[in-house]
Amino acid sequence: MRIIALILPLFTVLAGCVTRPATFASPSRQADAYLSLVATGYCHCGACCGWERNWLGRPVFSSGSAKGRPKSVGLTASGTQAKPGTLAADPAYFPMGTRMFIPGYGYGRVEDTGGAIKAGRIDLYFRSHQEALNWGRRQRDVQVWYP
Repeated sequence: MRIIALILPLFTVLAGCVTRPATFASPSRQADAYLSLVATGYCHCGACCGWERNWLGRPVFSSGSAKGRPKSVGLTASGTQAKPGTLAADPAYFPMGTRMFIPGYGYGRVEDTGGAIKAGRIDLYFRSHQEALNWGRRQRDVQVWYP
């Protein structure tokens, strides 16, 4: 029995059953552009993403044309689950799938949009509201790889 307890964890790791957080590696080619952008932090909370709980305790949009309609918390505009490395940008400037390297944050991919995200501004996803507040608003020279 003791041998099984030692071998089972090793087998699950080798079989690929242990999930790891997604990381976005550097693209194999040179960056398409080098831009100076304003980078702000956000998380999946209601203060960052414009939602609140209704009287049933369910998340709904707190303002705008969708006010009161159900909101899928943590789901991006591209349909993926938000995670570190998820970026929100204006799709007119940075289409979905655009990769970026932001100094002090790392690599990320545009998977989300936002009402206040226009032109030279991007939002960086953080796991907690405090981490997003700690990042704040920073001007960064960003490397960009378009899809």
